[in-house]
This record gives sequence, structure tokens and C-alpha cells, in this order.
Amino acid sequence: MLLCLAAIWGASYMFIKIGVRDLSPSMVAWGRIALAAMVLVPFAALRGQLRLPGARVWVVALLAAVQVAGPFLLIAEGEEEISSGLAGILVASTPLFTALLAIRLDHEERSQGARMWGIVAGLVGVGLLLGVDLSGTSAELLGGAAILLASLGYAVGAFIAKHGLAGAPPTGIAAWVMVASTLLLAPAAILTAPSETPSAGPVAAVVALGVLGTGIAFAIFYDLMARVGPARTFVVTYLAPAFAVVYGATLLDETISVSTIAGLALIVGGSYLAAEGRLPGTRRKPEQSLPQPCPEPAVAASSPRAGR
Repeated sequence: MLLCLAAIWGASYMFIKIGVRDLSPSMVAWGRIALAAMVLVPFAALRGQLRLPGARVWVVALLAAVQVAGPFLLIAEGEEEISSGLAGILVASTPLFTALLAIRLDHEERSQGARMWGIVAGLVGVGLLLGVDLSGTSAELLGGAAILLASLGYAVGAFIAKHGLAGAPPTGIAAWVMVASTLLLAPAAILTAPSETPSAGPVAAVVALGVLGTGIAFAIFYDLMARVGPARTFVVTYLAPAFAVVYGATLLDETISVSTIAGLALIVGGSYLAAEGRLPGTRRKPEQSLPQPCPEPAVAASSPRAGR
């Protein structure tokens, strides 16, 4: 199930790349969110988790803007300029931003030891991709910057969820955040609606992106959380980028360079160290507890890492 989830979330970047061929980034982002809401609201209702006791509407709206509507739009904008594989790698930098923000937002956390080395390695990987793979045009750099800004949004959203929605059922948060994000992006989607009927491929890609990559994937995600716990489930964060690169290379004929592989290793490895604060195979210290990084663009970070 973990590999299945990683394969689905890794494919999301490919679907976005296909979608923006005929549809605006706003339409792609709004379409996937609206479809995901149609899947997640009934799912949360069946689990009896649509009620969010103590949750404030403005917190849900803020989380929707920062962690879903904004990042989904930025990723679609970025993929107009860069490959889907590179987008998947750059999104994996979210734990780096989470660890950096924790220095100011969670004062008990200090980026030191393995965590600090993870941040350094990840930032080197980001610099490598921006300086080598995206050095062709200014448009490519802006596209890469948009993806990184989306990753920052995911990280900020993790803290909003941790401090503003603590104790709320995660599937309920995901459902209502998707509903709020649908409303937020509706005006932009209407203004950029295509004047001609788009091709079947981009439309099918957005449908797959919304129903499979955002809606059904969350059902698998929360089932895994219940079965094996968050620690093992969030390994998907480090598997999805590799799937994104493979899909891009084999199905979209995207180029994989040595710097792409090096950047992937540095960002994913650095993100693991930054998030976990330990090397694989060693025990995590009980006091280390950053908000959960986000897997493929979604509100998975709404489940705080506390209680791991």
C-alpha cells in the first residue's frame, strides 16, 4: 500500500504537466481540488469526521490558502516551465523549510547535529538543480522558484494545522480544506476557462489527478496511518519524488541528467535528516517532534507529527 501511494502521488506531477498543455494552471488546480473534495467529503462523512470541534473557520480558510490552493496553483504554474520530474524533486524540499521554520516557531526545536547536516545537504541539492538543470532561461528559474514557494507553503501549513487545529480529525480537516480551496480558486478558474474545448488527454489527466491522486490517495494515506502509524506512513514523502522522475523520463521523454540524480539524492536524503534528526536505523529521540512534512501536494501535514 505504501508503494502504491508513492506511485500515485509521484504520478501527480505527470498529470499536472499533461493538464497544463490545454488548461490554465488555475483550471488544473481548481479541477483537482474540486474533484478531491467530492471524494473526501463523503469519505469523512462515512467516518463521522466532518465535524471539527473547536476549529475556527478562519483557520481552515488560512490553511486552505497556504497549504492547498496556493501551492497547487504554484506547482501548476511552475510546471509550465520545468519538467514534472524536477517539480517532484523540488517539492521534496518541504521538510527543509519545516526544520528552518521550527527554529523560530517551535522554540523547543533546534536544528543541530544530523538535522542541521540534513538542511545543508538539502539546500546544496536545491542549489544544484537551480544552478545546473534550471539554468537555461529565466523562465525556468522562475518556474523552479514557484515550486519552492509551494513547498514553503506546505511547511507553513504544517504549523498552522499543528497549532490551530490540534485534536481535529485529519480526514475532516482534509475534506473542509478542499472545500474551502475550491471556493478560493473558483474566480481564477472561471476567468481562465478555455475558450475552446480542451483535448481529451489534459481533461483525463486532471480527472485522474483529482479523483486518484488527491482523493483516493488520501483514503489510502489515512488507512496506512491507522494500520502502521505515521512514522512508517510518511516514508512515502521520500519515495514519491523517485516515482515522479521515472514517470517523467519514461512517459514524457524528460531528460535525467547526473545533476538531476545528485539533486534528488541530496534533497531527499537531506529532507529525511532534517525531518527525522537521525540516520536510518537509529532510534529517534523522544523530544524531537517537528510537524509532519507533506507528501505529494495535499493537506497530509494536517496530521501533526506529535504523537509519533
